[in-house]
Amino acid sequence: MGGNEALTLFELNSLVHELIEGSFDKPYWVVGELSDVSTPAFGGHFYGELVQRDEQADRIVARARITCWARNYNMLRLRFQREAGETLRKGLQVKLQVRVTFHELYGYALNVLDIDSSFTLGDLAKRRREILLQLEKDGILHDNQNLLLPRLLKRIAVVSSATAAGYGDFCHQLEENDYGFHFDIKLFPAVMQGEQVPESIIAALEAISSEEKEGGGLPFDLVVIIRGGGASSDLSDFDSYELAACIALYPLPVLTGIGHERDETVLDYVAHTKVKTPTAAAAFIIDHQAQEAALLDDLYLRITRFAQERILREKQRMERQKAVLPLLFMGFYQRQQNKLALLSQRLTGAAKQQLEREPGRLLLLGQRLTSSCGQRIEREHHRLELLKQRFDSLDPKLLLRRGYTITICGGKLVRSIEGLTEGEVLTTQTEEGNIYSIVKVVKKLSR
Repeated sequence: MGGNEALTLFELNSLVHELIEGSFDKPYWVVGELSDVSTPAFGGHFYGELVQRDEQADRIVARARITCWARNYNMLRLRFQREAGETLRKGLQVKLQVRVTFHELYGYALNVLDIDSSFTLGDLAKRRREILLQLEKDGILHDNQNLLLPRLLKRIAVVSSATAAGYGDFCHQLEENDYGFHFDIKLFPAVMQGEQVPESIIAALEAISSEEKEGGGLPFDLVVIIRGGGASSDLSDFDSYELAACIALYPLPVLTGIGHERDETVLDYVAHTKVKTPTAAAAFIIDHQAQEAALLDDLYLRITRFAQERILREKQRMERQKAVLPLLFMGFYQRQQNKLALLSQRLTGAAKQQLEREPGRLLLLGQRLTSSCGQRIEREHHRLELLKQRFDSLDPKLLLRRGYTITICGGKLVRSIEGLTEGEVLTTQTEEGNIYSIVKVVKKLSR
């Protein structure tokens, strides 16, 4: 071709088509993550993208469009679901056998010929194992399992889709149990399929823990997470570290019933108790209550039997005491009679001895009283003599005989010049008679 000749786009794409399909004439195995998957209706073709991510930078470093024709896709889909328990969905790590194609209209693409189920199973198991190792490293893997299961499971908080058939089966089985047990069930709705599963269940668990009964504490005995009617391929949505950690650290025992007979999720490893289905969860709760009821019945029978045996023994003991009581009373009465007779003898003897001792004691007391009275009379007589002598020594006549005088003014004894005035009459008594004088001058002596 000359330098100025131009190719049509179709001609150029045809050259690329021949070059690519000539160079890549055999199938290749390629590993990547499914993205932008469009799941066809039965009999349709499968379209999507295969990408490779840089895990450290968290960015896509390679991208290719993939196709799988309907006939081959239906066969691969059924086999993959049977072997891996998964569907070809967005975010799934897969190992595909592809043929490199280039179409003039649609461009570069990888046509899927086969899929390695074991690779996806290994990747899911690896992811689950990494989550469990991290939970164990954090020391919380068995925290919820170490909680004590309440003796009575009556108040049940359920995390499930409100429209799920499994939730209806769970409630129906609890309500129609053969024992007539009554359960208080409250639903906390959550998404149970798809990428929003971890976030939705965590929100439901937070709503449960935010409720509080009167007096404090949570108003539930058990949390049940159930999922019914979903495909086993959706179980990997439950393999989330954040959700597993939330359940491991939850303050209430958690019962899970989200899988099938051969499927397990990370939640089954961290929950207090795991069962396979919602009906199995209801059966577990009913069986637990039945065991507790049987234990209570056994305790009731044992207590009743013990009480009856005790009553019988006490009746027999009372009958024996009833027969022995008259003899015991007679023996007690006779002992008391003997005791009273002995006390009477002792009292009579003591009284007689006391009466014999009293005359001598009275005589001695009389002698002591006579002697004491004579001595007291003599002491009082001597004291009276002393008082008489002192009284006689104070007689004014004795003072007058000694040359002293007594001066009286207005009938009062003059002890001082205070109060005397000129003209007053003074009477001065002497041994021989009275002297009358009139006050002329009152003069106080200077000292």
